[in-house]
Amino acid sequence: MSNVLDPHHVAPGRFIVVVGPSGSGKDSVMAGICAQVPALHRARRVITRAPEAGGEDYDAVTEAEFATRLAQGAFALHWQAHGLSYGIPAQVSDALAGGQDVLANLSRSVLAQACQQFARLVVLHITATPDVLSQRLTSRGREDRAGRDRRLSRIAPPMPPGLQVVEVDNSDTLEASVSAAISALYPERGWR
Repeated sequence: MSNVLDPHHVAPGRFIVVVGPSGSGKDSVMAGICAQVPALHRARRVITRAPEAGGEDYDAVTEAEFATRLAQGAFALHWQAHGLSYGIPAQVSDALAGGQDVLANLSRSVLAQACQQFARLVVLHITATPDVLSQRLTSRGREDRAGRDRRLSRIAPPMPPGLQVVEVDNSDTLEASVSAAISALYPERGWR
């Protein structure tokens, strides 16, 4: 029996992955989107970063704890960047199966894997001008100058072909960026 005719069938949600350079304001844009689209599930990353490092809301773990969780299959996706390990909890699959869109901050390095794993993938690419990126990295104070320079000079790998990509420049106001992202992700709702 086809699910197309089943009125109780729930279409899977979209896995909306946010990518962009450090300092582009991904977390701020994500928070703004979630505030205006309360049905959206925001995936909370697991990171081997000290809890006092600030920035996004994440689960801080040691490398040993991360390795244990990885061995137990606790992550839908995982990767390493900037000397840290990152993981997206496996529970995102439950939200997607229930028809809920999931918003996750991801690395471009795992986009190809995400494409294979999630049928309905959308990439929200947040950018900003080089000057804005530099100012934001300096103001957050997480790295020394050499660390900031490494992040700014990093060349992002190309995105896999065939992806649905929404581009948002977050160089201006956060409100404008959030509005642009919501309008592109939910055009049928008439967001402004």
